[in-house]
Amino acid sequence: MVDASLVTQIENLEARLAEARGSIARRFIGQERVVDLTLTALLCGGHALLVGLPGLGKTRLVDTLATVMGLRGGRIQFTPDLMPADILGSEVLETGADGSRAFRFIEGPIFCQLLMADEINRASPRTQSALLQAMQEREVTIAGQHRPLGVPFHVLATQNPIEQEGTYPLPEAQLDRFLVQIDVPYPTRATEREILLATTGAEEAAAQPVFSGGELLAAQALLRRMPVGEAIVEMILDLVRVCRPGPDAPAYMNEQIAWGPGPRAAQALMLAVRAEALLTGRLAPSPEDVRRLAVPVLEHRMALTFAARAQGAQLTDLIERVATETTRVEAAA
Repeated sequence: MVDASLVTQIENLEARLAEARGSIARRFIGQERVVDLTLTALLCGGHALLVGLPGLGKTRLVDTLATVMGLRGGRIQFTPDLMPADILGSEVLETGADGSRAFRFIEGPIFCQLLMADEINRASPRTQSALLQAMQEREVTIAGQHRPLGVPFHVLATQNPIEQEGTYPLPEAQLDRFLVQIDVPYPTRATEREILLATTGAEEAAAQPVFSGGELLAAQALLRRMPVGEAIVEMILDLVRVCRPGPDAPAYMNEQIAWGPGPRAAQALMLAVRAEALLTGRLAPSPEDVRRLAVPVLEHRMALTFAARAQGAQLTDLIERVATETTRVEAAA
């Protein structure tokens, strides 16, 4: 039996989220699924990897999210010559009026609440690694001193899926720190027409704040209190485990998957299905939520074998197939 006060809080949060989605949609037109997945990452307290071609509005989305969610935003344009100190900050030696000298720490752009890491794979592995501790522990260590980041703290990173020259693919350990991978597609013709009319006139729609940082933290805490049925828990476990090479996986997965998701994927899916339920006006997640979120949560945590890539296999197709099979078996049981 769900507590009545919890139901009321969830329903109030659903209304606030609907308002936030409407405010975002006025500036980021026609990409409702991308918006929902990005909000899912924020509601779960996680990070998101936005994959799409230039010019599809990824920067606009992050800027709008910062306004609507009441977060202090920051942006880093990753380039091959970017150094860790350009992200984290550095200590400088200052001379006072009395001639005394002391070190003063100058914060880098990572000291914010919503960080846009633009084209993250263009920086060297040394610079990419500067984000590892920040994304996992919400703090950085500089000159032996631990410095906490903003609260809440989220990273929304972008990648160009076509141009790979001069890039450094993110290591598996860093990919696993992103709660979801969000593929940003081209807009439909109708959507592109709406974008054209909305952005080339005398005025453009402005985003309005709906949440504050403190309210987002409260929403994240409330999300973790949402009930999840035992059948959904088992479905999540089954799905994650069949995506790993081993005795739990079907033969076609063992043949085509080089490595699969770890326990962090199950944790991410457990939180994400709750957010999906919230965003669609329900009190608890369903099997359909598990199926819909399988690709965004698992895609960047898996890799095809060389033979599977040579045969033209697609990771998304494999995940969708195994997710459909898993949810169908659980529903029948």
